[in-house]
Amino acid sequence: MEGNFQSGTVQKLPNATAVLILGIISILGCCCYGLPGLIAGIIGLILSKKDNQLYKNNPSMYSGYDNLKAGKIMSIIGIALSILFIIYLIVVISIFGLETLSDPDLMQEKLRELQNR
Repeated sequence: MEGNFQSGTVQKLPNATAVLILGIISILGCCCYGLPGLIAGIIGLILSKKDNQLYKNNPSMYSGYDNLKAGKIMSIIGIALSILFIIYLIVVISIFGLETLSDPDLMQEKLRELQNR
């Protein structure tokens, strides 16, 4: 009987490496206005959930669980950092306004006003 699965063979989890890469991208992407990090982190979490279920059903059949755990943790960190950066951007825009952020002279004037309070 031939098949894809032989007894005793160990396979890598299908998305473990992808989850690890997405976790790294989510941490790095949080600095790009937060959105790329948020998207990569969410995709990484979804993929890690699928692979985690595969591993839990038959742990002796799969390897690469450490990569999966590391990627999941990095995805969570990337999501948190991205959300914090988005909140920071909202606060800065609400304090200074978009017009001020695009004009360096106006920005210096607003900063001087804040320092003199």
